This record gives sequence, structure tokens and C-alpha cells, in this order.
Amino acid sequence: MTTPRSVQRRHVLGALGATTLAAASGRLFAQSGPERPITFICPWPAGGTADQSMRALCTVAGRVLGQSIAVENKAGASGMIGAKALASARPDGYTIGQIPISVTRFSQLGTLQADPRKDFTYIARTSGQTFGIAVPANSPYKTLQEFVAAAKAKPGQVTYAHAGVGGATHVGMEEFAGAAGIQLNHVPYKGGAEALQGVLGGHVDALADSSSWAPHVEAGKLRLLATWGEQRTPRFKDVPTLKDLGYNVVVDAPNGIGAPKGVDPAILAKLRDAFRQAVASPEFKAVTDKIDAPVMYLDGPDYEKYVNTVYQKEAVLIDKLKLRELMKS
Repeated sequence: MTTPRSVQRRHVLGALGATTLAAASGRLFAQSGPERPITFICPWPAGGTADQSMRALCTVAGRVLGQSIAVENKAGASGMIGAKALASARPDGYTIGQIPISVTRFSQLGTLQADPRKDFTYIARTSGQTFGIAVPANSPYKTLQEFVAAAKAKPGQVTYAHAGVGGATHVGMEEFAGAAGIQLNHVPYKGGAEALQGVLGGHVDALADSSSWAPHVEAGKLRLLATWGEQRTPRFKDVPTLKDLGYNVVVDAPNGIGAPKGVDPAILAKLRDAFRQAVASPEFKAVTDKIDAPVMYLDGPDYEKYVNTVYQKEAVLIDKLKLRELMKS
């Protein structure tokens, strides 16, 4: 007959055995590399630009580590469902993922129940995005200057579509509006694809988005008025940046790779080295060129400093743009 004490002893021994196995697994990873496939959480839908770039990185990093990295898409809530899953995972090096820089904003707005300053281990910043303002080809606005002049003449009447309140396209456009001294009427959609259709369908005056507009600009359906990067994008080198036009606004929303807080430093060193090589690879460059994503590599410690800097900047922007109130409306 099994006594309660013997059952309790078995549970204790079982727990100790699992802990010992986990520790041994961690030592093996730290010394010779991972002994089983790594899970990579991508917080965006399969097939999108972020997913494409992350899969290219994981293929190369897996080759470096000698073990496959399986991408698992956990999309929703502007990337925050995947970010929360990553923060909650076991910090053994076998679960890593993409960290959108918007964690610095959404954690303060309450959409993400995690603190990017304390709940993640940072591996590498990878690449940014090319954002821009586009209008239909038949729009009366031929230049950004004409767009600004119209908004000044009709405060709150010129409309723009974006991918959701509090996201990079909404916040970036409002930053620009503040710098230009204009008031725009923002029209939120459920994502960039829907926002694009709103503008192509003639329902909204302008589109603020990452490079979803690119093929439509090349096809002559949309006109690109400005991009938001530090430098002009090679694919549209005749289009000015906001800085070129005198507005001190840069939005590139770089993505990065991270893990839960508490990963063993020796395991972290292996992951950092693998993704450093992956970011420098021809495979990754081919994808970033295709989706107009500038490579913006930073190693883990510098990436963490960057996240902390952005967190402080976002705290100011949230108050300035009254984002908490907008999220409730």
C-alpha cells in the first residue's frame, strides 16, 4: 500500500530529477550547443515581411548552432501576444523570439503584461522598416508640402489610414503632424493590408504604413510623398525623407531577437554569435533588400541599452499624444 509520505517522496524525487535534467541540458547547450531544436516565436502572421526576415535569420542561425530553429507564429494584439509568450517561457535557451520595439510603448499602455526593461534577455537587434506617406495617384497632393498646406487650410479634415491606435504608423504620423504644426484626422484599420485598401479604394486621403505601398507606387497607383528613415531608401531614392524636408522625425521601428529573462550567460553567448552571423549573411540581405528593411544590427548589450532609451522616449510620446485616452475611445 502506498503511503502519503512515499507519494510525496516520489514527487520530490521526480521534481529533483527534472531539475537535474534541465541543468544538465543547460550545461550541454552552454558547452557544445543545443541538443534539440529551438522554438522561435514570431509575433506576426506567417508570410508577412517580419515572418520572412525572421525565417531567413533562423535558417542561418540554426546552421551555425548545428540545430534547427522552428518558427512558431503567435500573432495578435499588434505583436504583443507573441511578446508575452516569449517573456513567460522557460529561460533555457530553447525558446527565443522576435521582440518588436513597440513593446516599449504597449507595456506602458497596459496592452503587454511584461516590462521590456526587466522581462527579456536581448540577443540582437536585426533590421528596421521603411515607413512612408503615400496618396492615390489622382490625389491633388503632388508633394508633402502640398499635403501640409492643405492640412493647415483645413484643420482636422485631411484623413490618413493607419494600422491601429498606438502602433508605429499612428504614432509616427502624429509625431510628424506635431512637427509640421498640423492637425490630421486619423482613421484606424485592423492592419496595414486593410489600411492600404482603404486608400486604394479612395475612402481615405493618405496612407501611413511600412512598405505595403511599394508595389503600388511602382505600378503607378499610389504616389509616395516621403519616407521616415534616417536616409532615403535605395528603391525610391528620389523620394525625400521627413528630415530632408525639415521635420526632425525618424521612425524605423527596428526589430530584434530575444529570450526570456535569466538565460545562462554561456548559452546567451552562443545565441548572440549565431544571430550576429545570421544578420551578416547573404540570405538575410536578400530578404531585407526585397522588403526594403534596412539592416540595423546591434549586439545584445547595446540592443538592451537602445530598448531602455526608446522606453523613456515612448513615455514622453504617450503623454504628448494622449495615447491612453485614444486607446480607450
